[in-house]
Amino acid sequence: MSRKTENATYTHGHHASVLRSHTWRTAKNSAAYLLPHIKPDMVVLDIGCGPGTITVDLATHVPQGRVIGLERAAGVLDQARAVAEERGLQNIHFVTGDANELTYPDDSFDVVLCHQVLQHVKDPVGVLREMRRVVKRGGIVGARESDYGSFAWFPEVEGMGDWLALYRKVARANGGEPDAGRMMHAWAKRAGFPAASITCSASSWCYNTREEIAWWSDLWSERTVASSFADTAVAAKAATREELEAVARTWQRWGQEDDAWFSVLSGEILCRK
Repeated sequence: MSRKTENATYTHGHHASVLRSHTWRTAKNSAAYLLPHIKPDMVVLDIGCGPGTITVDLATHVPQGRVIGLERAAGVLDQARAVAEERGLQNIHFVTGDANELTYPDDSFDVVLCHQVLQHVKDPVGVLREMRRVVKRGGIVGARESDYGSFAWFPEVEGMGDWLALYRKVARANGGEPDAGRMMHAWAKRAGFPAASITCSASSWCYNTREEIAWWSDLWSERTVASSFADTAVAAKAATREELEAVARTWQRWGQEDDAWFSVLSGEILCRK
């Protein structure tokens, strides 16, 4: 029997401009909805862990337990292991794997989570079903996903709306769903979780200081033309290189506005097995 593998294309890739935002993420700013439920002796699986900053933070919350960070892109795990080594953590392990068909037995983990993963996969229900399979009875499956259709910014610089429309078009052409944040509770029910076992919440990242705005606008300007997003946008005939350059300049113009402000809304689910 052939293994089930991921068919969608990861829209962002792992360009340096992408990793700058991923390494900013911590358990506090990206998994606060989950932290009150973590106990010191739990065994945790973090799916799609990327450079591991959230994963490493979670390991500090389970000193008598352990955390496994799983990632399809093997190359980024060197960075994750370096973060864990720098912090002197021994209860953490990073592995390559595909969330569509996890290699772990049923009922293996106390907590299984993913962060900004389901929006990029072809079959989010199937991934949630696998997460449900490997979590223990009474355990927790958690997920947090941004909702691009709910992003808000100020001021309304000409071209920013075009960027958002382009991103959503490219993400869907890649097989993903950029508005995943609003859909996860429905996906979880289709994955086998009873409605009564699902708790929904939402939280935002908000950027408004000059340093935050410069960081956010610079990384989006760069990833628009230099990351995998650019290659897939051109391949899907969603934009030309010249049009992508124009989008990058839009981000630069917006980032120079004195009153610039940006909010990224994410939906969250906690599911009990």
